[in-house]
Amino acid sequence: MEFGLCSRTGKRERNEDYAGVYLGAPEERATLGVVAALADGMGGAKGGRVAAELAVRSFIDGYVSEAALRGVRLAGARSLEAINRWTHAIGRADAALQDMGSTFTGLVLQGRQAHVLHVGDSRLYRLRDGRLTLLTNDHTLRGAGRNHILTRAIGPSPALQIDYLKEEARTHDRYLICSDGVHGVLPDRALAEELARRTSPEETASHIIDAATDGRSADNMTAIVLDVLSLPVANLADLQRAAAALPIIPPPSVGERVDDYSLSAILADGPYSRVFRGLDETTGLPVVVKLPKPSVAADAVLRQAFLRESWITTRIRSPFVGECVDVPASRRSCLYTVMPFYEGETMERRLTRTPTIRLASGLQIAIALARGVAALHRAGVIHRDIKPDNVILQNDGGLKLVDLGVARLPQLEDVAMAAAPGTPSFMAPELFEGAPGDELSDQFALGATIFRMFSGAYPYGEIEPFSRPRFGRPVGLLKLRPDLPAWIDRTLSRAFAVKREDRFNDVLELIYEFEHGADRASPADDVRLPLYERNPLMFWKAVSALLAIALFAALAALHR
Repeated sequence: MEFGLCSRTGKRERNEDYAGVYLGAPEERATLGVVAALADGMGGAKGGRVAAELAVRSFIDGYVSEAALRGVRLAGARSLEAINRWTHAIGRADAALQDMGSTFTGLVLQGRQAHVLHVGDSRLYRLRDGRLTLLTNDHTLRGAGRNHILTRAIGPSPALQIDYLKEEARTHDRYLICSDGVHGVLPDRALAEELARRTSPEETASHIIDAATDGRSADNMTAIVLDVLSLPVANLADLQRAAAALPIIPPPSVGERVDDYSLSAILADGPYSRVFRGLDETTGLPVVVKLPKPSVAADAVLRQAFLRESWITTRIRSPFVGECVDVPASRRSCLYTVMPFYEGETMERRLTRTPTIRLASGLQIAIALARGVAALHRAGVIHRDIKPDNVILQNDGGLKLVDLGVARLPQLEDVAMAAAPGTPSFMAPELFEGAPGDELSDQFALGATIFRMFSGAYPYGEIEPFSRPRFGRPVGLLKLRPDLPAWIDRTLSRAFAVKREDRFNDVLELIYEFEHGADRASPADDVRLPLYERNPLMFWKAVSALLAIALFAALAALHR
């Protein structure tokens, strides 16, 4: 945020305008934001300057002390109402300040929102994409020669009616707050041209006052210019508002466009969503566009999935977790998510090709995937659907854990679902009993995923949806991959143990085992399993061959 302020007395004896900007300490801005306010003292009454300065200073003080507790609208309104009562009382009791009053226009930029509190005829403008918009209404009488007479202001009445507006702020927005000494002589077109030059806020404010002076303004002239250079990452409330406002449209077909994204191929088409490979026509970059399908029954679930993916991917920075593209509100007409297109293939698809994944490369994949899961857990996020289909093995050797649509967030309560979130063959036993999912259930899915990567099988067999499986003894990894060391089998068996208390304390401990398990393996681990356990079919073929040889030898001996 950058701002500039300029105020001049003009042809008046004294300057009865007062303006202020509160930036606060960096650690305060998440809760308080940035505050800019302007008040124009009523020139026809005594104490106009006192009323204006009181309004701005007291508003900022009152807002700062209450905003964290009460929110912008309530804190601002309470502050202005208290100022109005005091101004009205003093204006009636003190002859030196008789009937004092002022206008007030305040702008609070908090998070990704702009809040406006206004009374009187000062003005607030917003320049966005080259277009100037007036965000306030003048509280004056209508008609020639009467538009300088205020119908609402701070001070004249014991009751105060305040205009309040809230809108989404955008990067590169430029705001102008000005008194009637400016907008009374400069038309909106002239203000738009000056703001669009994009000189520094200080220079722009000064140029606007110069132009008002040249326009023979007979009043005090004040201008505040604020530039929004960047916005904080959207919080959950921001995303909830955005998701609630966006429609869910029937999914398009290949060759169609959604906003600025052309859709070239279908990557996945499920009952609740359709996923396309596409092109961002603004940047020229390949993307993946995921659109929910309209469903009255699943509307809340679909909107929550949008919230989860957007919230998580804008906060977690890990080379092993997929990202979402931040689509500006001005570009978005419906509900969807956009992700970068990662060149590569899913782990599940890789399992359809030979050769099988060897120990060294498999451990690299396992460690990278586990680090992605650990990054989620550090942020309090539970993935709840870790499986090979949600792991992208990139051509450059990287890895991305994707599809966070059913992830559990500490701040977001789950909506009712028809079934427990996740894929049955990778779900921990407690999830089938209604548990919401936690770090240990994610660890179970992670272990089962790595087991499948090495073996092509599931540790407890393939589990059908909506079934209630019985978890017995898992399949031994060495029976399927006798070339692997015993320590990796033990490590994975512990990760997807049926009993929660038998699993690792956290994923970091599992990562340590992947990295150092070979160093701590006992010599007994190098002893190969018997052929019967490694390959029962080969064992019985060998036994049959030996029996046949023995039979022929016995027959030959009888005929001697």
